[in-house]
Amino acid sequence: MRLEEDYIRAGFFWLPDNPDKKIPGILTIKNGGEIELEIVGLFRSDKEELLGNNSYDRIAGDIEKDGLVTLDKCFYTKKSIAFGGISKSKIHVGYVLSGVAYEPGEDVLFDRFSFSTDCLNEWMSVTGIKIDQDFDQGTACIEYTRPAPICYSFKNGMSLEINFEATIPGSSWTEEVKISQRVRLTLRSAALKPLSEFIATTHKITNFLCFAIDTVVSIKDVTATCKEITFEISDGMHHPKPIKVFYRSIPFSDKESAQNFHLMLFTHKTIEENAGEIFNKWLEAYEAIAPAMSLYFSTKTGAQRYLDGKFLALAQGLETYHRRSSHEMLMDEATYSELAARLMENCPPEHADWLQGKLRYGNEISLSTRLKRVVEPFKKHLGTKTEIKRLIRDIVTTRNYLTHYSEELKDVSCKGPELLALCSKMEVIFQLHFLQVIGFTETEVDQVVNNSFSIKGKLAPQPS
Repeated sequence: MRLEEDYIRAGFFWLPDNPDKKIPGILTIKNGGEIELEIVGLFRSDKEELLGNNSYDRIAGDIEKDGLVTLDKCFYTKKSIAFGGISKSKIHVGYVLSGVAYEPGEDVLFDRFSFSTDCLNEWMSVTGIKIDQDFDQGTACIEYTRPAPICYSFKNGMSLEINFEATIPGSSWTEEVKISQRVRLTLRSAALKPLSEFIATTHKITNFLCFAIDTVVSIKDVTATCKEITFEISDGMHHPKPIKVFYRSIPFSDKESAQNFHLMLFTHKTIEENAGEIFNKWLEAYEAIAPAMSLYFSTKTGAQRYLDGKFLALAQGLETYHRRSSHEMLMDEATYSELAARLMENCPPEHADWLQGKLRYGNEISLSTRLKRVVEPFKKHLGTKTEIKRLIRDIVTTRNYLTHYSEELKDVSCKGPELLALCSKMEVIFQLHFLQVIGFTETEVDQVVNNSFSIKGKLAPQPS
């Protein structure tokens, strides 16, 4: 989660089941969503804290500027028990819900979850600003019409609404006119849903944007509402109360991403005719290939800090992707079962355990074969037969070396620039398959490859 500046609030905090004992503290949320509560004193007696556990499901508070606040999934990172003196302790916080204090055990339910991300305005490429200039007459007319919201229904019972917000001058007399438009995404549900479901869907949508924009984008400015939690806006009129939500979200990069549309795989305009279907296919893909997707995105978000780790994640990811999307085996199950039984019958008893271990995965196809299968649909983009053969050989050899560090493979495995180029091509293979998963036709995939400067750079010839 991206914050423009650290969120630091002083206040008083208490356990919801013991509201009479309030202790002072400072709540700090850093860019990225790391949350810490520093307290002066203890929520329970010294003896109870000494003998009790080091975690709390929920802490409530009343902080400066924002009022009531709920802190969930909390545990001590530093507990100081002074036995009568002044103690200062630190608590890690999982989630902060600013604007409301929930009761002990009360479910956190919402029907609306709104957020924005890096590069979202550029990805949408929709503006309501129109400028009409007449240089001869020295006149300019600036007109703003808010674009209509765009809504897509999801099969999980939620809908995604794309809204366009703008700030415009509030006075007719001004020496400067500035209109700023920004895009926000809102997940809506007719029925109240747990916070965890909204966060899970938001994570998948954010990963979709990372994939489409081809860089790490982070969520920011998250608010949620529940139709049962309202505030009075005028006599007898109530409106759902906005609740600010803070948590450590992924993906995240310290520096805010800025991506030119030429470097994106595709923009919203590319998919606007069937975007609803594409979003649903992306969400459904998590049911089948979630492990492969996680491995791919771990290489994009900086989780793999070293090139060797990035390569191994991509190699495992491609193997996992094929395993999850194909049931191909060396031979049909009946034939293999019969063969395995005959081998076990004729195996010396002292080697039975060893043979049984080998037979457990004996019908699996090799990594080389799996790579051939995942490369096949896009071989025209990956080079000649010779280049593709070398690509597969390099992946297999380097994976085996980095997994087992066999001396005979050391000199033939890829390193340095060769390994970097190999990772780039493996990343492209992932991206092309993801395009296929969300419904891009072969022609549309070709257009993405031809129009994306990013993919062209990744497909540049490997060093000799």
